Amino acid sequence: MSSITGWAAGAAGQPLKLATFDVGALGAEEVEVAVDYCGICHSDLSMINNEWGNARYPFIPGHEVVGRVVALDAQAKGLSVGQRVGIGWTAESCMHCRPCLSGDQNLCAQSVATIGGHHGGFADKLRAHWAWTIPLPEGIDLASAGPLLCGGITVLKPFLAHDIKPTARVGVVGIGGLGHMAVKFAAAWGCEVTAFTSTMAKADEARGFGAHHVVASRDSAAIEAIAGSLDLLLVTVNVPMDWNALLNTLAPKGRMHVVGAVLEPIPVPAFALIMGQREVSGSPTGSPVDIARMLDFAARHDIRPQVEMFPMANVNEALQHLADGKARYRIVLQAGG
Repeated sequence: MSSITGWAAGAAGQPLKLATFDVGALGAEEVEVAVDYCGICHSDLSMINNEWGNARYPFIPGHEVVGRVVALDAQAKGLSVGQRVGIGWTAESCMHCRPCLSGDQNLCAQSVATIGGHHGGFADKLRAHWAWTIPLPEGIDLASAGPLLCGGITVLKPFLAHDIKPTARVGVVGIGGLGHMAVKFAAAWGCEVTAFTSTMAKADEARGFGAHHVVASRDSAAIEAIAGSLDLLLVTVNVPMDWNALLNTLAPKGRMHVVGAVLEPIPVPAFALIMGQREVSGSPTGSPVDIARMLDFAARHDIRPQVEMFPMANVNEALQHLADGKARYRIVLQAGG
């Protein structure tokens, strides 16, 4: 038998409390990882508050984990004790359905999220299937790598899935936790990048992340001034926008791709799509191979999320910092504090 100790959500909206859970023997093909760092994603906050209606309490949040393998089931493959690894949004998938066999394991209907019923990374340890326990490349910055395992793959996935060329003109809506990473990845990909922000005080920072142009995202006239210019518009915000104006920024055959969890329906005028042969799409994170490719790309180009560090023991303070909109731009918890 084995136990995990971590900061647990006991009910919606309540502060996290330190708790110990008996998790039994290591399961078939499972890996146990000692946590060194764990990022805080807005999805953790949404799950803690049950904003999506699918949280199962009690659970330990945290799904941007950097740590070391401390135990392996005999059937776990390709890993060794002591190896540096990362675990993101998904802890396991069935490995036998069509999406899994096709390399789209992140689309498995039976996948298990790392948080919400399964205990996540605000803890001393966590467990995951070996395929979802991703070896970290040499040279990656361990302290800031956690947010790459959810936010990083979320913003890079459309580039991989839709064959975005380095010559593409890319817009990023929202310069926050997801958006600042999207700008960094798009710039390193070779694209011409336009950042859309509701806070023009962030303009210089956006340019520092790699943006070539900055547009006020609440200024419909400014958005309309660049109509027909973008090949990809990546929406990272979770609030309603002037969707018609944003759609009209797309060039012919352009794509608006949504990765922000906008809870209200997005109106899509048919003629905005038909006349320019445009597309609207969305995606979650990515497969284990996608995540490994993203990490290799980030290490090669030294793409690091901009992070603020908190001791793990100060997790409630860190969550409030995020809820208050003060994070610049991602928060990482350090174990042992």
